[in-house]
Amino acid sequence: MKNKQKKALYWLIVIVVLGGGISAITYFNNQPGQYDDFANCLSEKGATFYGAYWCPACNQQKSLFGKSAGAIPYTECSLPNRSGQNELCTEADIQSYPTWEFADGEKVIGVMTLQELSDKVGCELST
Repeated sequence: MKNKQKKALYWLIVIVVLGGGISAITYFNNQPGQYDDFANCLSEKGATFYGAYWCPACNQQKSLFGKSAGAIPYTECSLPNRSGQNELCTEADIQSYPTWEFADGEKVIGVMTLQELSDKVGCELST
C-alpha cells in the first residue's frame, strides 16, 4: 500500500472510531434517569427543593437523584457570586439550604432521603 493510501485508511479508521464513541456517549447521556418518574411526581405533588449552587448539602441532595437530578422541582436561591438570596426565596422565607417545601406549607430543612420524600408526598419510589 502506498503511503497516501495508508494515511487515508488511518484517518478513515480514526473517524469511524470517534464517530462510534460520540454516538455511544450521546445515546447513554440521553437515557432517562432512574428516578425521573419519582422527581416528576414530587413536582406534581407540589414539592419544591430550594437550594444554592455553592451549598454542599444541596449537591448531596441532588446526587441522591443521580441522572434524574435535572427533573427535581428545584429553585436556585443564590444570587451570582453568592451575593445574597433572590426575591423568590426571600418571599418564600427560605432561611437555610437545602429546604424542601411541600403543598401543605410544611418546610423541612436538610437533606432528605428519597424514602423520606416518598413517604412525605406519596410518590412511589421504584428502583
